Amino acid sequence: MREACRMSAEIRDICAGAVAPGVTTGEIDDLVAAYCKKHGVKASFYRYEGFPGHLCVSVNDEVIHGIPSRERVIMPGDLVKTDVGIFKNGYNGDTSRTVMLGVSDPDVVRLVETTKRCLKAGIAACGPGVHLGDVGYAIQQVAEAEGFGVVRDWIGHGVGRTVHEDPQVPNYGTPGTKLVLKPGMTIAIEPMITMTKAGEKTDVLDNDWTVVTRDGSLSAHFEHTVAITDDGCEILTLPADYP
Repeated sequence: MREACRMSAEIRDICAGAVAPGVTTGEIDDLVAAYCKKHGVKASFYRYEGFPGHLCVSVNDEVIHGIPSRERVIMPGDLVKTDVGIFKNGYNGDTSRTVMLGVSDPDVVRLVETTKRCLKAGIAACGPGVHLGDVGYAIQQVAEAEGFGVVRDWIGHGVGRTVHEDPQVPNYGTPGTKLVLKPGMTIAIEPMITMTKAGEKTDVLDNDWTVVTRDGSLSAHFEHTVAITDDGCEILTLPADYP
């Protein structure tokens, strides 16, 4: 898991670094394909349940599962979310980050910075004996204190030998509820935070993949794969954006 996650973090940051005006999301997908060929590994999302891309690139009101395309040109002011995983030696990593491209609106900057803090709060809550409800509650409190919405239709998950495994890891919750975390578990914590409370409601586009906010509001997304240890947790998909 550590090696798969290390490589996932590496290609995540390569992709995030390539975000620039005039670049297409398809060109970012090419970077993942080239990385996998060079290192003899597989992109976890490629052909997963039919997904056509090597990573998900979601822009602005797209929350997750954006399909890379040579027709989608990244423009100044965009919020670009790169979500990628690497499958190596039978194990997966899963990680994402949001890139602000020339964003000057202070509310948009606050949205992105708050989503980072949501991720940190969720990770800080993790440890043996902790309920998943505690993790979700920690994330929810940070987002809602800033007046932002928390997507409920889509959540984090276990990750290991497959892309998505039990348990489900919501970004909201009630303390003392849900599954109790134990050493050895590996989970993907991934707050998806929206500019408006109404943005919590989402729809799936006709391509059957891309999730968008129903009201068209912006969203941000950060994700790390985390291992529960005997005395806390270990972030497996460092570096970048933490702390």
